[in-house]
Amino acid sequence: MHPSHDAALVEVRRSRKRTRTVSAWRDGDRTVIAIPARFSRAEEKEWVQRMVGRLADQDRRRRPSDEQLARRAADLSQRFLDGRARPTSVRWSSNQGRRWGSCTPSDGTIRISDRVRGMPSWVLDYVLVHELAHLLHIGHGPEFWAAVERYPRTARARGFLEGYSYRGDGSGGAEAGEGDDGGADVDGGGPDAVGDPGVRDGQLF
Repeated sequence: MHPSHDAALVEVRRSRKRTRTVSAWRDGDRTVIAIPARFSRAEEKEWVQRMVGRLADQDRRRRPSDEQLARRAADLSQRFLDGRARPTSVRWSSNQGRRWGSCTPSDGTIRISDRVRGMPSWVLDYVLVHELAHLLHIGHGPEFWAAVERYPRTARARGFLEGYSYRGDGSGGAEAGEGDDGGADVDGGGPDAVGDPGVRDGQLF
């Protein structure tokens, strides 16, 4: 283990077993960067900067503001519900209990649990589509599910949420390869396993 780059915030871990990938994840207030032991100090510095930037990009994309959340809901309504679901407001909420979201059809308001904030974007999209569908169909009958399942990742997102509830796992991370200058894929490009802690988008060679 080699602390570096402001040890209170970033911890660099060198591993002789790690030869092909660089990974980064949050551990409380720290950012942990795992690199191959063979890296020079210059390579370490380059990859720390790159992976810290990727995690920051993930954070921005996974934690939209209330205004961005409302725009996202409007786009999803247009794409999957023919634009018929028109909420009066969509916002984050800290008092949803064990629910992922809630909808009040009488006044058109939608509230999304803060627990969803930071989950993969395709999971957030499913929760939004689910609540938007409640503006069109009361209850969870066949017509409701027919509307929700127009969102193509419904089954996958439901599995993710069920696994999250079971494991209580909210970790997130990024993984990259040397020579890969693209952004980390936070839209489900990684493995399908529920609770997978990172996103894989390349290897060192």
